[in-house]
Amino acid sequence: MRLILFLFCSLVVVSANAQRILFPDTVGWNHLAEGNLFHFQLRTDAPQPPRFSVEGVNEYRIQFDSTGRFWWQPSFDLVDRLEKQKEVTIIFQAIWPEGHKVRQPITFLISHVNRPPVIEELPIFYVRQASANQFQISSDYVTDPDGDPVTFRIAPSQLPEGASFSALGLLTWNPSRNQYNSLRANPIVLDIVVQDQPAKAEVVGKLKIMQTQMDLPPDLLIVPSDTVVRIKEDELMNLQFYLSDPNGDDNLAGMDFISSDKRITKDHLHENSPVQWEFIWTPGYDFVDEAEKSKNVDFVFFTIDKSKNRFERKVKVQVVDTENLIEKDKAIYQRYRLSLVAAKALLDQLDQNHEQLSKAYKQAKKGKKNRAILNASLGATTGLSPLVLETDQSKVVSAVGGTAVMTMGTLEATEVIGKSKNEILDKQKVNIEIRNQLQVEADNFARKYALKSARRGKEFDTDREKLLPILNNQKLVILELEADKSAYPNYSNKELKKSFPDFAEE
Repeated sequence: MRLILFLFCSLVVVSANAQRILFPDTVGWNHLAEGNLFHFQLRTDAPQPPRFSVEGVNEYRIQFDSTGRFWWQPSFDLVDRLEKQKEVTIIFQAIWPEGHKVRQPITFLISHVNRPPVIEELPIFYVRQASANQFQISSDYVTDPDGDPVTFRIAPSQLPEGASFSALGLLTWNPSRNQYNSLRANPIVLDIVVQDQPAKAEVVGKLKIMQTQMDLPPDLLIVPSDTVVRIKEDELMNLQFYLSDPNGDDNLAGMDFISSDKRITKDHLHENSPVQWEFIWTPGYDFVDEAEKSKNVDFVFFTIDKSKNRFERKVKVQVVDTENLIEKDKAIYQRYRLSLVAAKALLDQLDQNHEQLSKAYKQAKKGKKNRAILNASLGATTGLSPLVLETDQSKVVSAVGGTAVMTMGTLEATEVIGKSKNEILDKQKVNIEIRNQLQVEADNFARKYALKSARRGKEFDTDREKLLPILNNQKLVILELEADKSAYPNYSNKELKKSFPDFAEE
């Protein structure tokens, strides 16, 4: 009896142990990849098929029926690109009619699968001539399904000359006139390579470059670019204009300007070339009224194309009242010249006076000599004679010969009849002293103020006044110069330059 009971219990245990859920027996069968379809059929080792079910599959979109058929295609967003792998545990369950139940958990290892970027059809890149055209490939046209960062590149051989392309997808190009005209018949098509990081998966898109189809207005660049300019009346104003047209420079019709002051005519605007113009203007000293300190002038410079599209730029010019340097320089130069004319006139008088003094000195020296010889001969014939003193008649002095007495009388007569040699020498000394001083000061004055800029300084009048004490030297009275001589003779520049080598003729 005990034996029969033992055998029955053994059969029940074996039967219970034999009811297992059977899974695929290949190595790594539970290692799945995103996007790959995986399916299998559940089985058991029991003779009677059970009813199958699973738990924990709702969020993974797994398909499973009660017969044990299993389908699963892990979505590409199941595993984060930074995680690389993710474990998913699913509990499989088998239930038999008699109520027996078997549960088996299975862990699946899901690997991340990188997908290449996606690039849609890019819009046409319309460019304008002589403009910094830019085209940014935005996320509206390029995406990465995995959220990977992407970079862009273009083969250098495909890029047109002067164009640049960044890894962020920014294309910049300023086409020349010839390049722009070439686009009319031969648009450029570039291959844009989009690559995700760090997996380096690539996709290629096309970008077409064509001339702009819009009739755009021309452009006008002013150099310098200041919109407010401040100048003096005597200052030159020079503005340079560079014209361009997005539709081609051959579409330009020219440029012009409007001024708030009618005195400024079109003659001041010059065309150097169809795309380069220049405005040259000097207001002049009479532009601003004397009662005003400044005057504002508004300019509107504009360019038009053949379709009458117009583009304009405004410039405000403030003209400041300025002292008339031309007239001032003329007046200062006149004082500069007159000072040197007066100096030369006095030098000429001193030279003439020196000649007269030299002749007088020679005559005085010659007259003394002749009279002394004559008186000496007369004295030899006198002999002895008494000399009676007027104060006392009783006293008589005898002199041997009359020569000594007569010589004394000759010297006294010379001082009365002729001119004193010493006086002439003193006058010559005064003449030379004044002349040397005047020549040195006048030379320094002519040299120091030979330039206009030097004469505009404050020291000019001070140095000019230094000549006056010499021109009016009190010792000139001693020389007895001719008073009827003009203070400002009509000297030529050549004559002045002969006396003062550094004299400026303007």
